Amino acid sequence: MMLLSLLANPAVRPDLFTARRAKPAAKQSRWLRMAEGISLWLAVLLMLFVHPLYAEARQMDMEQPGQLYLMNDQSARQQPAVILDSEFQVRVSGLLAQTRLTRTFRNASDQWQEGIFVFPLPDKATVYGLRMTIGEREIVGHIEPKAKARQTYERARQAGQHAATLEQHRPNLFTSRVANIPPGESVQVEIRYQQPVAYKHGEFELRLPTTLTPRYMPGEPLAETQGPWQSGWALATTEVADAHEISPFTVRPTDVDGGSHRARIGIEIESGLTLADVSSPSHRLHTELDGARATVRPEQEKVLMDRDVIVRWRPVAGSEPKAAVFHQTWQGEDYLMAMVLPPETVGPVLRRELVFVIDTSGSMAGDAIAQARSALLKGLETLRPGDSFNVIQFNSQAHALFAQPVPAEGHYLARARRYVQDLRANGGTEMAGALSLALGMDSGSGGERVRQVVFITDGAVGNESALFNQIRSGLTDRRLFTVGIGSAPNMHFLREAARWGRGEFTAIHSGAEVDRALNRLFAAMEAPVLTNLDVRWPDQGQPLEPVPARPGDLFRGTPLVQVVRGLPAAGQLQVSGQLPGGRHWSTSLDLAQAAPASGLNRQWARGRIDELTDAARLQGQAPDEQQITELSVRHGVISPFTSFVVVEQRRVRPETESAGSQSIPTLLPAGSQPGMLRYPQTATFAPLFTALGLLGLMFSLAIAMLNRRPSL
Repeated sequence: MMLLSLLANPAVRPDLFTARRAKPAAKQSRWLRMAEGISLWLAVLLMLFVHPLYAEARQMDMEQPGQLYLMNDQSARQQPAVILDSEFQVRVSGLLAQTRLTRTFRNASDQWQEGIFVFPLPDKATVYGLRMTIGEREIVGHIEPKAKARQTYERARQAGQHAATLEQHRPNLFTSRVANIPPGESVQVEIRYQQPVAYKHGEFELRLPTTLTPRYMPGEPLAETQGPWQSGWALATTEVADAHEISPFTVRPTDVDGGSHRARIGIEIESGLTLADVSSPSHRLHTELDGARATVRPEQEKVLMDRDVIVRWRPVAGSEPKAAVFHQTWQGEDYLMAMVLPPETVGPVLRRELVFVIDTSGSMAGDAIAQARSALLKGLETLRPGDSFNVIQFNSQAHALFAQPVPAEGHYLARARRYVQDLRANGGTEMAGALSLALGMDSGSGGERVRQVVFITDGAVGNESALFNQIRSGLTDRRLFTVGIGSAPNMHFLREAARWGRGEFTAIHSGAEVDRALNRLFAAMEAPVLTNLDVRWPDQGQPLEPVPARPGDLFRGTPLVQVVRGLPAAGQLQVSGQLPGGRHWSTSLDLAQAAPASGLNRQWARGRIDELTDAARLQGQAPDEQQITELSVRHGVISPFTSFVVVEQRRVRPETESAGSQSIPTLLPAGSQPGMLRYPQTATFAPLFTALGLLGLMFSLAIAMLNRRPSL
């Protein structure tokens, strides 16, 4: 500013102030000098205002490195966050994995606290237990309807009792609340759940999510929906009514205590088959193999909770299972699970119309967009003469490279490769527009073609249900295949979108996984290996309720898995279908050879709840809440309409003591850009940036006035 004043001084610039200058010009000069003087004093005042703001923000940043500070609900003073520790104890038997997930909430402050943690579980997890441990005391939880469970928990929290609750927002997204954690002490909450083990192409896979990618919430905000159960950075919207409950703050590992957000993981595998090897694309493992058994843990004692933990194991060559049957008796009822792998056959090569859709929203920034570009380029390589294709990229808007699918020829492919290589990630995740464009696109040429859509995304959206409805209603004669990207993708969306799209899904954890995953997916896309499936269990004179009730087409390397209730382990199971080229195929399984298993009743109940939800979606109706609740309570599994709650009956917090509430953040997924960080509301540099913006505006004004001076 002093430089501007010097430049405006006539003593410094005598050539601009001569006797030839008119009086109006002199008057204008006086006004300009007066405005510049005022600007100078305003700038000084602003600097005096900015400096303490900068110092305060800097002091907050440096005072307690490694601690996350949140604003307490009942006072303006800052409290260090509750420290979170996790332990996964997993036991795999056959096709099911039982997990005991223990969360330890340690209150590092001097005030009683409530800890709130929104976290992912596997997309097919069935939660069946909640226990709370305080010191030597252990209290077992029970299932109640969701609204009642909230009331039970709130009464206990306000009464100063230890309490915890667990509720489901999505099949793979849950919230745990722990009330009245004493100052300087810990409360443990144990969650028990099971999940099916994935089996494809002769390899088993187990995935343990530890964090999630922040989800995009489309729609207009509904500010009036905020309440005591608001725990996230987002407001509820017209399209995502629970956005405020599924949007945990996302921070860097350096923003939390050095001992927080770490997990111990131990996995015991009993496969029933001699194992050749155990591997992981996500972590370095320590493995002890003993025939059909394996003990597995990461090499690090504790792993950072910033990515999915993926473990794979493969039987020795030639011993891969083609079929298996398991049996359980629970409360006097029989349950059977059957797995059948279709034969490895190849049908005629068909011409394809392939539309690639790639997510270029902000959540894909970092490693994810590089993986997505590689996947799409790999897909372009699979095109053959006679195929046609198009490329659609979407973020806040969707854009197609060509107006309609074009022939898979040299100049079109070269243009597509250049287009893909230039894609960058930013903006929102408006997936509905991309689906409308892909599913509504006219064919570029006549003739019989297999119409397929390959959707490449991290699935970071909050309106999954609406998107499934859109896929179902708009699919027509197409098939939709999904490719999951990133270290913590939304596997529920990826799996269900492919199921409603009558296709397959895969996930790419890192750049090294692209070729492996895409080769298998595009091989499966050539054609289903088994259609018109017919599964016939022995007739026992009573209606059966197998889940899934109507299995879809089977693709190469993917088995049929079905669970049925009320059938003893006797008789023959008949499975038949149509192979490529119209050939008939059938096989049978002797149910008397079923191996003993546990958890089949829970697996059936979870599948039956999914069936009821699907039926309601197909009919455009709300799910049968009463029937789902009855299933949930009887089998002790969580559902969209029920929650677990546990309460210690005695009061532990003195009436004279108040309690705060803290939303515990999740970690930014590995490989993501810092632009996805969602910090809790607290003191920030925002006032500093505002003041600097005003200062810059005044500089601009002064320069503009200087430029308006007449020159001779």
